[in-house]
Amino acid sequence: MLEVRYKSIGVIHTPFKRPIGTPIQPEAARTIEGTVEVFPEYTEGLKDIEGFSHIILLYHFHLAGRYKLVVTPFMDDNSHGVFATRAPSRPNPIGLSVVSLLRVEKNLLYIKAVDIVDGTPLLDIKPFVPRFDVWDRVTGIGWLKANVNRLPDTRDDERFV
Repeated sequence: MLEVRYKSIGVIHTPFKRPIGTPIQPEAARTIEGTVEVFPEYTEGLKDIEGFSHIILLYHFHLAGRYKLVVTPFMDDNSHGVFATRAPSRPNPIGLSVVSLLRVEKNLLYIKAVDIVDGTPLLDIKPFVPRFDVWDRVTGIGWLKANVNRLPDTRDDERFV
């Protein structure tokens, strides 16, 4: 099996010091602000990012425990395959969040709608482009259809630490 290694390009700073109580999706964290500190050697890569209102953050779930292939996710009482969930404990613990970009100051990105624990290692940043990233004909959201309305009140309870 091919081993893949990534190097952190920065760190995400948020008000959430532990997973418990952290919103589980950006939609449930619309008012929460934080910063993304891009390491100095990658600052040049931020050129022209300030023109985007939203960015995609890819990060390492550094506090996630050992993965299981079947999990009980935050918004359901039934178990599902990990790849049918957004649970942080997964074979490759990679997280993805679309956040609002408020401003850029040198190597600091000021963001909003943060659902990430403080100190999380940043793997990559991509611009969010609605024409690329929003599908207008999504026809199914699986088991979440019955539970998606639970999002505003659901918080991390540390079940995946």
